[in-house]
Amino acid sequence: MTKADSPALPSGQSSTALLIVGGGIMGLWAAVHAERLGIDALLIEAGRLGQGASGGLLGALMPHMPDKWNAKKQFQFDALVSLEAEIAALERQTGLSTGYRRSGRLIPLPKPHLRDIALAHSRDAETRWIAGEQRFHWHVLDEPPMGAWIDPSSGEGGFVHDTLAARVAPRSLIAVLAAWLGNARHVRIAEGVSVDAFDFERKVASTTAGDIAFDQCIVAGGHQSFPLLGRYTNGLVRPLGQPVKGQAALLKVDVDASMPTIFRDGLYIVAHEGGHVAIGSTSENRFDEPFSTDGQLEMLLDAAAQLVPALRGATVVERWAGLRPKAIDRDPMIGAHPDHAALIALTGGFKVSFGLAHRLAAAALHIAAGHQPLFELPDSFLLASHIRVASR
Repeated sequence: MTKADSPALPSGQSSTALLIVGGGIMGLWAAVHAERLGIDALLIEAGRLGQGASGGLLGALMPHMPDKWNAKKQFQFDALVSLEAEIAALERQTGLSTGYRRSGRLIPLPKPHLRDIALAHSRDAETRWIAGEQRFHWHVLDEPPMGAWIDPSSGEGGFVHDTLAARVAPRSLIAVLAAWLGNARHVRIAEGVSVDAFDFERKVASTTAGDIAFDQCIVAGGHQSFPLLGRYTNGLVRPLGQPVKGQAALLKVDVDASMPTIFRDGLYIVAHEGGHVAIGSTSENRFDEPFSTDGQLEMLLDAAAQLVPALRGATVVERWAGLRPKAIDRDPMIGAHPDHAALIALTGGFKVSFGLAHRLAAAALHIAAGHQPLFELPDSFLLASHIRVASR
């Protein structure tokens, strides 16, 4: 993987204006925004950049349903729309591809009564899925518009084709972010460095590479952020979040990479560049082997082959399992700690991290710089809100 330089930290105490803990999708976007703002930052990653949940296979960027609109859905909509320009700039500046495409989403309606619900969602999208001159749609169709991409018999009530959904190749996006940071003037990256403890009076992080003094610290370490943040939070009755295991697979299939992502009952089928299709994903709250695939993935592969005839007999290139961060209130977790102003959370996200990380990271950087974020964060995203839920 192309990545930014990873110099060893000097012995003794190092210092930085901003310490970013975690080198996944959240931490890397935080580093990008730090560089853009000219903030001296050090990103430390316990392993390799993107080796956790950010190094998966699926890459589906799915919007919420357009009904029952609220601040959370508006935030996600704005993030998904703005991500396209962000990625175009990164690709132009690095000369690398992220595998991004606004390919849309296809949802089969297995029962006739689901069509009326889908038609109501279509009307909602016409009034909600608007960004300036851009309009996105939730079309309800009698037949799938992509020929043999999906079995026509899977949609007794028709098919939804939404034009807002997109996809990205997760590892390619991580590589592009790392490559962009390789030319950074204000950001350093150190892999193989983990945090042992914080001293907020001295503003020092004790790490496996020695002490690091900081002015502000952003914790973006995926599911490992929850126990780290919880250690410095009084009154918790429950953990701030938990890891959720996901399993996915990558198949070699001769299909058009512009095909829309298929979604049905938690199953995603995502066409990628280079003749690949990703299948996923499970959501397992309980598991014995966090990084091993099992029969649950095989069931997903069987279900995918039933929906898409082209997948039958396809070669499985890779099977993947990993742990995604699910905050206690499910939403992303962002914001300053109510008891430690120098500590800022940037984690959670669960299944939506890749579509929101650039905006969440921008907000976290403005908070770290003592400024108001450029856009309003939903209350349910705030670290303080998650702490209240975990304290009940």
